[in-house]
Amino acid sequence: MSQVTTTDLYEVTMAMSYLRENMRAPATFSLFVRDLPPGRGFLVAAGLEPALDFLADYRVEQEDLEEFADVLHRPVRDLEPLRGLAFEGEVRAVPEGRAVFSGEPLLEVTAPLPQAQLVETYLLNQVCHQTVVASKAARCVLAAAGRPVVDFSLRRAHGPWAGHQAARLGALVGFAGTSNVAAAVDLGIPASGTMAHSYIEAFADEEEAFRAFARAHPGPVTFLVDTYDTEEGVRIAARVLKDLDRGPGCAIRLDSGDLDALARRARALLDATGLNDVRIVASGGLDEYSVDRLVRADAPIDVYAVGTRVGVAADAPYLDAAYKLVEYAGRAVMKLSSAKITAPGRKQVFRRPPQPDVIALRQEEPPDSAHPLLHTLMRGGRRTGPPDRWQNARERFRQDIAGLPGPALRIEDPEPVRPVRSRALEELTAAVRASIEARFRPERLAAASRSAVLPTDASEATS
Repeated sequence: MSQVTTTDLYEVTMAMSYLRENMRAPATFSLFVRDLPPGRGFLVAAGLEPALDFLADYRVEQEDLEEFADVLHRPVRDLEPLRGLAFEGEVRAVPEGRAVFSGEPLLEVTAPLPQAQLVETYLLNQVCHQTVVASKAARCVLAAAGRPVVDFSLRRAHGPWAGHQAARLGALVGFAGTSNVAAAVDLGIPASGTMAHSYIEAFADEEEAFRAFARAHPGPVTFLVDTYDTEEGVRIAARVLKDLDRGPGCAIRLDSGDLDALARRARALLDATGLNDVRIVASGGLDEYSVDRLVRADAPIDVYAVGTRVGVAADAPYLDAAYKLVEYAGRAVMKLSSAKITAPGRKQVFRRPPQPDVIALRQEEPPDSAHPLLHTLMRGGRRTGPPDRWQNARERFRQDIAGLPGPALRIEDPEPVRPVRSRALEELTAAVRASIEARFRPERLAAASRSAVLPTDASEATS
């Protein structure tokens, strides 16, 4: 099964109708987030690279026609107009790693209407999931305040693919490593791991387990010390490390209980044994909130391992995102549904810290000293340059985070940054809305559109 069929059925039914009606003119769709999730002051753009890979390889083949026909309960010949359809359009997007806000287009696709429609589901899936996980991971990096953060999310991620993405996204925002071996090898990320409680339980006692582990691994080792009694586990680990002269580079890991109190006691026990350079690693259901509390309490923890809550973005696992038509055949279009009004036309976003971002029309000139966020990354269905690397995205992330206002970076009760719209975009929005209201006239529609809050973003056809 190819990725072409990784789509919602209505994309296929719409594309078939477009082709039947010969509606093949260029269409521009804008992918944006209507509102940031609660507890977020910013998002980190992510998921673009796999989205571009998908578009570059997109082509409807015989096997895809047969699968579409099967689910539609129609003969394959009815699907013949889709045969050989490939993506031949343009993609303008915000590169991965950049901080973004509600209403700002993360990506705009311009292609013949059937092509642009068929790729909607996959693009939303990739960009939404990866942006939400990258944003959660970024907050962990901020909370750790310079201390290393490691990804331990694979075992409870929503599938191996999601676990691989989480490892990459963690590296993208500054994680120091991952427990995911496949991701470490594939992406060149440092691999990090210790031992499980089952390992300790398999031996007669902790000391035997620690010594056996050290025999198998002659370099620095990390001992998990909380299988039974944590303080006693620390004492035993310290004795073994001292006996084997294994202090520098080694660590102990705390995985449960009052991590603040246990870390303080562990630090005192290690220091009393002369193991001042043995680090303390904390894990066990951590996310940015718990890391922030521990850092603010000045807990003597050197490394934070975050897993489930970050890999699934537990407190905000989805984005209120949309992929909406903003222009068809040279005509700007928009949607007037109550609470989901969108803005017409192709867009650009201009950034000029510390001023708020400006969402503008594509053809507008940037304000003084501002730079555009959306770049043309695909033209004629082909990339305009080599694939981007996560290391480049990490550098963009570092630069953008340094320019954000403090309230947006807070872990507790952050204040989202609010973009503004250019005058030209506001004027176009008003003109298209007035044209629609004049044509469809129901007074209820006019009243609803005037009273609804117009978000700072792009979008769909009703014309």
